[in-house]
Amino acid sequence: MKVGFTGTQKGMTTLQYSMVTKILTMYEDQIEEIHHGDCIGADKDFHDIATMVGIKSVLHPPKNESKRAFCTADITLQSKEYLDRNHDIVDDTDLLIATPDGMVNVLRSGTWATIRYSKGKRNKTIIIYPDGKTKY
Repeated sequence: MKVGFTGTQKGMTTLQYSMVTKILTMYEDQIEEIHHGDCIGADKDFHDIATMVGIKSVLHPPKNESKRAFCTADITLQSKEYLDRNHDIVDDTDLLIATPDGMVNVLRSGTWATIRYSKGKRNKTIIIYPDGKTKY
């Protein structure tokens, strides 16, 4: 299974971090690789968890490097505009894990736009809210 990720540049809450760790640890034997956008905040948090668990990582970096985390990964793909690389993350994976910074869908949010795209494609999507509760 290939797992994609999207999250806020503010980083994960403690409860989100704990839930993501639990999910990746529980399914580590089934996860072939993780994909994320290599941005500061939640992408970096997700990358650190996956690295700790020992899961192969694939980066989809943004063209605008001002908020890039520059994680060290097994594979780094060509830089693309935010929307294009977010779609690639969904298209290249079987499951999307998302950690938004709020409880409601926001129109001007890359995280929520990626969630909407994933759901529109009927991909499996797990939203982990700031309070640690999940929605599938």
